Order: sequence, then C-alpha cells, then structure tokens
Amino acid sequence: MRRIYPLVKKELAVFFNSPIAYVLGAAFIVFMSVWFFFLLRFPARNVASLRGYFEIIPMVFIILIPALTMRGWAEERKLGTAELLLTLPYREVHLVAAKFLGPFLFLCILMALTLPLPLTVLPLGNFETGEILGEYIGILFLGAAALSIGQFSSVLSTNQVSAFLLGAGALIFFTLIHYAAEASGVPSFLAAVLRYLSLDYHFDSFRKGVLDTRDIAYFLFICAVFQYLSVKTLVFRKWS
Repeated sequence: MRRIYPLVKKELAVFFNSPIAYVLGAAFIVFMSVWFFFLLRFPARNVASLRGYFEIIPMVFIILIPALTMRGWAEERKLGTAELLLTLPYREVHLVAAKFLGPFLFLCILMALTLPLPLTVLPLGNFETGEILGEYIGILFLGAAALSIGQFSSVLSTNQVSAFLLGAGALIFFTLIHYAAEASGVPSFLAAVLRYLSLDYHFDSFRKGVLDTRDIAYFLFICAVFQYLSVKTLVFRKWS
C-alpha cells in the first residue's frame, strides 16, 4: 500500500480538483434524499426501516459508477499519458490498484455524506442499527465490484464518452440479468447462472442487513476478475 500511496493520492486529487466530482456528489445526495422522503414517502409509510432507501442503490450505481471511472484510463489514452504511466517504475497491478482505490475512496466519502439521513430518522422509530450497518457494508462491496467493471470498461475505451457508455451498459447487464431468469421457458440451471451473475441479486441480502459470505465472495470474485482483466489488457498493450 505504501508503494502505491502517491498514485492513489494523485487519483483523489484529480477528483477533488474537478467540478464534476462535486456535481456528482451533490446530485447523488440530493437524489437519494428526494427518493427517500418524497418519492418513497418515508414519513407516510410508518415503517422503521431504511430498506427502501438502499434498494435503489444498484440502479443509481449504473449511472454514478461509470461517471467515476470513465476518466481513469480512457482520458489517459486520449491525452497520450497512458504510455508514460506504463513506463514508470510501477507494475501494471499497482497502476490498476491505484486507479481503483481513488474512486473507491471517493465513493466511501459519498457514503459517509449520507450518514446524516439515518442519524436524523433513528430517533423517530425502533430502527435496527445492525441492519443499517449491514446495508452500508453491502453498498461498499457492491460499489467495489461495480468500480472494477467500470475501470475495465475505461481500459478498453479511447475517450470518456465511450468509457461511460460501455461501463453503464456492462452494469445494466450485471445488475438486471437476474430478471431474465424469471422469463418463462428459461431452464432452471440457466436461471441459476443468471441469478448468480447479478449484482442486484447478491445485494438483496445486504438490503435486509444480512451479511452472507456467499454474497461477499461473489463481490470479491467480480473485483478480482475485472481487476485481473484490466491488468492483462494493459500488459498486452504495453508489449504489443
């Protein structure tokens, strides 16, 4: 971690020196508040639960995550600085890790900024604090997996627009694929595969505050696969 600290610091600086980060952060906080209090009508539901607040997160990430990762490698390639990065005394795995940790830490900051909402409503009812904690942990696992997919999309792209579209398309697939399992005529083994591939399906237990090791293993597996693909793609380009 000490070795890639300067790279991670640079990635975070890029976020905080860009107005896009502040726009994304403000839009996310405002949307989540409007969703919870007005669209979901939390005060009128008379239910001491934040499941409704967190259930929309996978859908929001389809837009938010590609917006965070689109600049990563796509902009480096557009500016011609990707080749310079690959000549630095860092292995490709270090570069990929730094490009992942920068957006992930920014996402953690965004999640921390949502904490005033549950802290505000907790005195209004008998909320399960363990359930809320599990939901936040689930968001971080879901976010890490989605960021890995978004980063790989950026590695494959030559500009930010294509990186965003490719990342959003990939997240739509991995988020909603389990709904295809409900279609009539789908063989049971195929339905099981489709459910297993879905980010939203594996986030469901976290919505209930349940930390299922199978779901945690899935998110870690997705992270590892797409981080590996990003590294191998960079290695291939370096020597091709």
